[in-house]
Amino acid sequence: MLLFADAEVSDYRLRWSNIQAGFVDEPRQAVEDADNLVKSVLEKLSQGFTHERDRLAKQWDRGENVSTEDLRIALQRYRTFFDRLLNV
Repeated sequence: MLLFADAEVSDYRLRWSNIQAGFVDEPRQAVEDADNLVKSVLEKLSQGFTHERDRLAKQWDRGENVSTEDLRIALQRYRTFFDRLLNV
């Protein structure tokens, strides 16, 4: 289960490469840019999980049954994220 689209991953990797390349000339700016990039990635990730949770909650609030498949996919995304956090 992907946490980000391929294009987003490519963009993040390119931005990270540029930050690393800039470290030699501007180390402080590189660290500030790295901080901002990590914040941006975490915010995007949080938005994705919030959107998923809200979508499921709205279905439940309307009394709709959420399919086991939808719940399986949601849990799989959480597991993927959780595993990545712990695999340092």
